[in-house]
Amino acid sequence: MADRDSIDRSVLARQRGQTAEVIACRYLLAQGLVLLERNYYCRWGEIDLIMRDGKTVVFVEVRYRSNRCFATAAESIDYRKQKKLILTAAQYLQKKGLSDRCPVRFDVVTMRSIGLACESDLEWLSDAFQA
Repeated sequence: MADRDSIDRSVLARQRGQTAEVIACRYLLAQGLVLLERNYYCRWGEIDLIMRDGKTVVFVEVRYRSNRCFATAAESIDYRKQKKLILTAAQYLQKKGLSDRCPVRFDVVTMRSIGLACESDLEWLSDAFQA
């Protein structure tokens, strides 16, 4: 039974993460950003949202945390995660032929709740870390 419970929690966590990404995307679109790609995968990792803000390509990590006992959503993006995001972003830029032609930025969107009134719990950290 324990295996079934862990699978159910994993599925629920994935669904919450996907919902958080949709909410974050809608929020950023309302702020004037343009969506380029969602859930970009390569061998180094995954980037939740890739957007454009003017001429800047913005790589967005979305974090949802309902329990803050261990770390906040923003604190959970440690050096290892940042390195994976940077490598994945570099691969994306190279694949699209944008490597040294455009400015880039790494943003983080965090949430503590998901629902209709969650925008008050949404925090957008623009230029959260440097490559």
